[in-house]
Amino acid sequence: MGTLRLSIAMGDYDRTRPIHDGRVKIDGVDPVTMLLTPEEMFFRAFRHEAFDISELSFSSYCVKHSKGESPYVAVPVFLSRAFRHSSVYIRTDTGIKEPADLKGRRIGVAEWQLTANVWARGILEDYGVKQSDIIWVRGGMHTAGRPEKIAVNVPDDVTMEAAPEGKTLDEMLRNGEIDGFIGPRSLRCFDEGHPNVGRLFDDGFKAASEHFERTGIFPIMHVLGVKKDLAEANPWLPGALLKAFSQAKAMAQDALQDTSATKVTMPFVEDTLTAARRLIGPEIWTYGVPGNERVLDAFLELHHNQGLSDRRMSVEEIFHPATYEAYSL
Repeated sequence: MGTLRLSIAMGDYDRTRPIHDGRVKIDGVDPVTMLLTPEEMFFRAFRHEAFDISELSFSSYCVKHSKGESPYVAVPVFLSRAFRHSSVYIRTDTGIKEPADLKGRRIGVAEWQLTANVWARGILEDYGVKQSDIIWVRGGMHTAGRPEKIAVNVPDDVTMEAAPEGKTLDEMLRNGEIDGFIGPRSLRCFDEGHPNVGRLFDDGFKAASEHFERTGIFPIMHVLGVKKDLAEANPWLPGALLKAFSQAKAMAQDALQDTSATKVTMPFVEDTLTAARRLIGPEIWTYGVPGNERVLDAFLELHHNQGLSDRRMSVEEIFHPATYEAYSL
């Protein structure tokens, strides 16, 4: 049997480039790789099943999986992980000083079910702010009329409004028509230094570090998905993907700690890496289920409580069975 020629959509990261440039081979696979933005990948994967293998929004996958409607089965390759305290933006001239001040406010979201938003709402809940305490305004960030990628039901106790026709969330935050915004990307008004737009948590690093010390949770944003029919026909494939992507990540981590010449265009890399290891441990970014049970279970709890999954799923059911354990020597 020859190799399988398969399409793979993933982001352009240090941890995926060894797959893209061929330094790491996937057993049995001749890949056609595409480095795409999350928005394009997820839209095409969930609307059109456009790729054999794709990086997937963890939340979108869980919405589909809970209903038995996912065309993909997940592999515990966590291509995106991020602390989301820095994802909550506010108008700084409206008296918002702490999370409790968001109660009764109008907060923009591009999509209710975005993974970053699930985690951010969970963070606010830690501070006593329930999702029902906020008036949510859904719309496009910089293009009016952005649709939800997949259909979701907002809980009955949540107030959700549509942004006015033709208006973007960026415009609305600039003009003070909303009091804040939550999302995985910042709005242009923040990037451009609008004098009345800032972050709820001024020191996101400190807030996230304190949260991790208390909970042990380093949030997972994206997983890897392989089409179910492919995995069924080739049961070796999910394990081969976990193996190859783990090798690629290890190469990225080795490069990151080589400080003879920094591999990313940013100062203080060695100091940041040292701080991250002090906080998280020597393995700062892990794949696989072992060791990640707590973060996975926490997300599934939030997802269900926020009305996104029809039932409370378990960690044991969301990944391909062949990827829950690996051999060792």
